Amino acid sequence: MISILKQPLRAGVALIMTLTVSVMVQASPADKYPQSMLYSAPVKVADNVWSAIGATQYYTYENGGHNNNLSFVVGGDGVLVVNGGSAYLLAKALHDEIKKITDKPVLFVVDENGQSHAALGNGYWKEQGAMIIAHEDAVAEIEQHGLSGLEELTGILKEQIEGTEVVAVDRSFADKMSLDLGGLSVELIHFGPAHSAGDISVVVPERNVMIAGDMAFHQRMLPVFPDTDTAAWLETWRDGFGPYSQNMIIVPGHGEVTDFATVDKYTRGYLEYVRGKVAELLDNDGTLEDAYQIDQRPYAHLETFEQLAGKNAGRIFEAMEFE
Repeated sequence: MISILKQPLRAGVALIMTLTVSVMVQASPADKYPQSMLYSAPVKVADNVWSAIGATQYYTYENGGHNNNLSFVVGGDGVLVVNGGSAYLLAKALHDEIKKITDKPVLFVVDENGQSHAALGNGYWKEQGAMIIAHEDAVAEIEQHGLSGLEELTGILKEQIEGTEVVAVDRSFADKMSLDLGGLSVELIHFGPAHSAGDISVVVPERNVMIAGDMAFHQRMLPVFPDTDTAAWLETWRDGFGPYSQNMIIVPGHGEVTDFATVDKYTRGYLEYVRGKVAELLDNDGTLEDAYQIDQRPYAHLETFEQLAGKNAGRIFEAMEFE
């Protein structure tokens, strides 16, 4: 992988050019593992559980499309991988790292949702004989948007996309699925609506680990998509995910391994903060334009703040008008 080393800039920091205009530039952070397509090498989360922590920015050529966490669990009979990755070669790079830890086969690949960085690398894993598993709503997402996601990433990753294709999921589920890796059980759980269709979490009960996926955020600002129901996400958090995961090691969808209190602050806390501000606007006949101006400075240190803060507030405003 070609690595371009640049000094990272925090979101919102401007690089002022000595020209007639000022240009805002956010540099791509340096690849932490330049000898691999992975953005960083896998780290041990707990016994039998590892995660390769991706960049918290968007897809870039420099991060090789590795901008989410690619995790794996090793049991007595084989390996379960969480997220197929965004490209065939990225999936192969992760497999190369798995082989340094175990010679056991990859039995299952579980997509945390139907987004490109969860599913486009599935073709590599299917070639290795792994069973591809996703929530039924994620399957629909892959079928509807997989090709457009591949087209987008082809323009970004260039030759790094070689071999990547959209492949069918082998098995889907609605609420919960249990898998035995040989002396180690893994639970796949759909707690309810969250940030995108088919979001699930992967639990390793015997290791007290919750691979939360995009249910939980902390270093990267969570995205509110046009079809994200933030009221339902909060309900899912309070009634399902929160009570289940409070005392667990949390591997979020993006960012470093953490604990429940941290993801609670930046997921539930953020959603309640913005929804509270929007409710005030609606009570005072505020407009969509006012929503874009909501003060979100308490969260300005989060990655992707500049790209998402205003957009999130606008989408929440539009949804809450009809709640």
